[in-house]
Amino acid sequence: MNNHRLADAGRLPRGTITTQPAARDVPPDTESPPTAREVKYAHSLNLAPLLEHLHVTLLISTYQAGKLVVVSAHGGKPDFAFHSFERSMGVAVRPDRLAVGARAQIWLLRSAPDIAARLADRGFDACYLTRGSHYTGDVHVHEMSWVGDELWFVNTLFSCLCTLHENLSFVPRWKPPFITEFAAEDRCHLNGLGLADGKPRYVTFMAETNAAGGWRPHKAAGGCLMDLAGNEVVARGFAMPHSPRVANGRLWLLDSGRGRLVTVDPKDGRSETVVELPGYTRGLALTREAAFVGLSRIRETSTFGGVPIAEKRDQLKCGVGIVELRTGNLAALLEFKSGVEEVFDVQVLPGLRRPLISGPFAGQDGSELIWTVPQAGTS
Repeated sequence: MNNHRLADAGRLPRGTITTQPAARDVPPDTESPPTAREVKYAHSLNLAPLLEHLHVTLLISTYQAGKLVVVSAHGGKPDFAFHSFERSMGVAVRPDRLAVGARAQIWLLRSAPDIAARLADRGFDACYLTRGSHYTGDVHVHEMSWVGDELWFVNTLFSCLCTLHENLSFVPRWKPPFITEFAAEDRCHLNGLGLADGKPRYVTFMAETNAAGGWRPHKAAGGCLMDLAGNEVVARGFAMPHSPRVANGRLWLLDSGRGRLVTVDPKDGRSETVVELPGYTRGLALTREAAFVGLSRIRETSTFGGVPIAEKRDQLKCGVGIVELRTGNLAALLEFKSGVEEVFDVQVLPGLRRPLISGPFAGQDGSELIWTVPQAGTS
């Protein structure tokens, strides 16, 4: 990526998009009509060339704005699409399907290659259509991953990893050994999930506590990384960590409360800072050459009180930083100037330059309404 350098901040192209909030399943007379949300953004001049060079499309979830943002390159420029998912958080990707965690349900989208073929002349190379959802209740779904055909997700409220079952809200599959029972108490703020060899292997949580909300007094330095293989904490001392990832032969982590991307040696627990970024780091996707790191401004609430990065509150940005792994330099930046304050998850769709996504509220989002029906003569 030597030819792609961060543009001077004064030259960042700017834009404004008007979006609609996610619809809620309530009678219209019980809630005021949704109002438009104006999203202003700026990005490095090399954002589109970088996406083209890496051959990826970027997905960004933001629970505060209730959107899944799709950023792709088209005609040499970044192309933005905003899709409504109420309090969107964890996102899981695989070539044939997507999953988006929302306030009380997980939405499931499937690839439609036959429709994508009809859209090729308009510059789309894939199409994902909403095909259903699973109602979990408001369990504070955090990070998610596909494990084969099975979707695993972090159930933060009940302090466990779960899968889905059509007759149940969720199926607990693992919990930290210090959690003595399943209870809707957010005891340790379990939040991050990382796979190794296609199986759940690492998790992050904010403190080794077994009391309701017990993690909160320890958030500044109580964060842990645990290896599921031995149910052992392999590293401690992080500030509100998120997003463990195994990639390129290394174990990565976001030390969110310090605004850092770090690597961790699971043998001795030592961490090394790769780069410090101007935001609360949460949401991480890696390619061979780059790390896509979610950045958030932090709220004026007690949640972030005492966290190291709170001292830089006025300097923090919301968006995604693209880090060149070879050098640790910030290669490009996408910044939301208004309308979006917090990013939760960041994922990439590898091998796709510009997918069309039809979310559950496509008409409200200004997206195309797409119906699929059996072809004539088939049943």
